[in-house]
Amino acid sequence: MTLSSPQQFLGFLLGTTHRRISVSFARALKPYDITPEQWSTLLMICDRSGVNQKEVAVASAKDQPTTARIVELLLKKGFITKTANPEDRRAFQLSATGEGRALIENTIALEQQTIDMAVAGLQPQQLEDLRSMLEQIYHNTGNIHQE
Repeated sequence: MTLSSPQQFLGFLLGTTHRRISVSFARALKPYDITPEQWSTLLMICDRSGVNQKEVAVASAKDQPTTARIVELLLKKGFITKTANPEDRRAFQLSATGEGRALIENTIALEQQTIDMAVAGLQPQQLEDLRSMLEQIYHNTGNIHQE
């Protein structure tokens, strides 16, 4: 088998597919002044009020500096608040503001529309299989090249 096109490599296909979906979602979010990366972090904070920054980083599979940058942007935009954790003075609890919750409520359908467009033509069983396969790949890659 001759490999002459990047599209033949699974990693390339996964990466470019993710970027296309992300760009499409970014366009839909543009009027709301939030990026998909910020949106997903805000969604997580809405779902887990009182979560700390480290927990957000772990759950979103982002490094600490990236998470800190996103949290600061969400704070500046007034979408979240940061309060001292009474049990651990070094950690802060993050909560969504009313404005942050409203933004998620007003944009959650945009995320679903983006995904619906991306998976158009796939049958429910194919979507289940795809999700299962992606979860297995995600699990398998969790320890690759960690030192």
